[in-house]
Amino acid sequence: MGDEFLVEARYYDKLPHRKIKCHLCPRECEIDDLERGYCGVRENRSGTYYTLVHSRPCSWHVDPIEKKPLFHFLPGTDAFSIATVGCNIECKFCQNWQISQIRPEQSLDYIMPPEMVAQAARESGSRTIAYTYTEPVIFYEYMYDCAVAGRERGVKSVMISNGYIMPEPMKALCKQLDAVKIDLKAFTERFYNMQMGRLKPVLDTLELLRDAGIWYEIVYLVIPTLNDDPGELKAMCRWIYDELGPDVPIHFSRFYPQYKLRNLPPTPIKTVEMARKIALDSGLHYAYVGNVPPGHGGEHTYCPNCGKVVIRRSIYVVSEIHIRDGKCRFCGHPIPGVWG
Repeated sequence: MGDEFLVEARYYDKLPHRKIKCHLCPRECEIDDLERGYCGVRENRSGTYYTLVHSRPCSWHVDPIEKKPLFHFLPGTDAFSIATVGCNIECKFCQNWQISQIRPEQSLDYIMPPEMVAQAARESGSRTIAYTYTEPVIFYEYMYDCAVAGRERGVKSVMISNGYIMPEPMKALCKQLDAVKIDLKAFTERFYNMQMGRLKPVLDTLELLRDAGIWYEIVYLVIPTLNDDPGELKAMCRWIYDELGPDVPIHFSRFYPQYKLRNLPPTPIKTVEMARKIALDSGLHYAYVGNVPPGHGGEHTYCPNCGKVVIRRSIYVVSEIHIRDGKCRFCGHPIPGVWG
């Protein structure tokens, strides 16, 4: 692997004996010379820490923004979506494990510096660059530089993340991003421990996004027997209502057997419908279901005041938008989001 795009990492301390300590994510890996962090894409070379994936995406594609999913952010538009290899946790049900759980040497990458990404996004007609598919925290420097280049060209940026990041880098990143989607894997430390992570840093990230005033949405993948307990779902929805407010959209998606978790069945549709009802009964205004048959009513956005459909969707296709100047066209009630 060549060093043409080798870039020094951000957020680390140099320690004695050419060691370093990373402060990008809550793992805070302490790394010897010529070793890498848990993510596998950041390497200590003689006491200087480098990212090995800057300008080296392993995947890019133009997706509907609804696929991220972001439902209250520029609906009906496209996102130029990129990823590098690597991740900072290991979800046993990862749908992109072929790229998230490998190292740079195992991937055939594209060479796309930030300016090229921003220009490609413009030429594709995309309103947004999305950092997605794997975990963008681990390609932080590349994401940050792409967001800066995109902003200079009038292209917005969204981060599709597990939220496993330290506060200081997240605060700095918020100044360059326009929206964030956080995968909240569960609402127990027990579940996060199974994925080699912790819950509290993710909740801290959600509170940071609230305070930063950036648009964000939450996705909760509902897995049979592991995180579908109604009591846990009620506790999570109460926390969201109390700490984040009623207008944060939450998406309950169905699980399908993937990667190392193939012994469980797909989530029944009635389970995500139950989760959505719990969210609505808890006072949350915008609760959705995902990975369901086309045309399911839980895909639409409803005005919390008059109850009418203000955005009608089927999978990733938006067929109707009844929002004018950020308000319901029927009754004038504000609908939070980024609409233009």
